[in-house]
Amino acid sequence: MLRLLEAGDADFEWMIRGEPREHRGLSLPPGGVDDVATLEHVRGIARALAARDCKASWLMVVGDEVVGLCGFRRPPESGGSVEIGYGVAASRRRRGYATAAVGAIVRFAEREPIRAVVAETAVANAASQRVLAKNGFLRTGSRIDSVDGELLRWERLRTASER
Repeated sequence: MLRLLEAGDADFEWMIRGEPREHRGLSLPPGGVDDVATLEHVRGIARALAARDCKASWLMVVGDEVVGLCGFRRPPESGGSVEIGYGVAASRRRRGYATAAVGAIVRFAEREPIRAVVAETAVANAASQRVLAKNGFLRTGSRIDSVDGELLRWERLRTASER
């Protein structure tokens, strides 16, 4: 059973160091959660969210193991949208963890005064596209990113009864 735990700076320090010792009673999967550059990037997002008192950066945990990370990419825009991001450790993919985490993020986001939850995926990332489709997202467009190339934009609009 997947659960989300709020991710703090000490959690990122632990994952970046890749220490085999437990932290908060948690362990890392073989190969760690992600590469150092990605962990540093997500740590920066988590710090920016915390500075705006937005607690929306989480560790994806199964048992006592951190299997991935997920959260908002920036604080929600009132009446607007919130963008989400997520990733699962390479050694723990294809087990439904991303699908479950995105579902949990959507439920959390529904407490915010927003009209939509959005996400982007690489064109070649069919697994991530399936995760979003399973969670009610629809493909709404694309854009070219100077680093990542072509990205597909996905949205999950909230119905009037959800707002």
